[in-house]
Amino acid sequence: MTDGPIILFDAECILCSANAHFVLKHDRAASFRLASIQSAAGADICRRNGIDPHDPASLLVVDGTRIHRDSDGVLFIYERLGWPWRLVTVCRLAPVALRDPVYRWIARHRYRLFGKRSTCWVAPPEYRGRIL
Repeated sequence: MTDGPIILFDAECILCSANAHFVLKHDRAASFRLASIQSAAGADICRRNGIDPHDPASLLVVDGTRIHRDSDGVLFIYERLGWPWRLVTVCRLAPVALRDPVYRWIARHRYRLFGKRSTCWVAPPEYRGRIL
């Protein structure tokens, strides 16, 4: 397992789980580790950073002492995935004051828009070493 950034995501959310799988599959350098917010490790990191693990409203990316959340977290992830995924970072041209409300609206309505799993997503065996 690497010592790279940790992505905390909602493993009950179908969109969030699909994104986690996408990141694992396209992270050629295997630099990201993932933790579900519902796990003990994920819940602890969330609480330390002001996120209620029972009502997650954002993903978090913990990169050493830096915390990326909301749209900045998503853009940080895709930037680090490399070409062609880093093209998404053109969204940084839009101010955070515009990006984050859109992110938060999707986050609030994610279960209604994309669905909710009855059980948490489990990573395929080849990626389990990168899951906290």
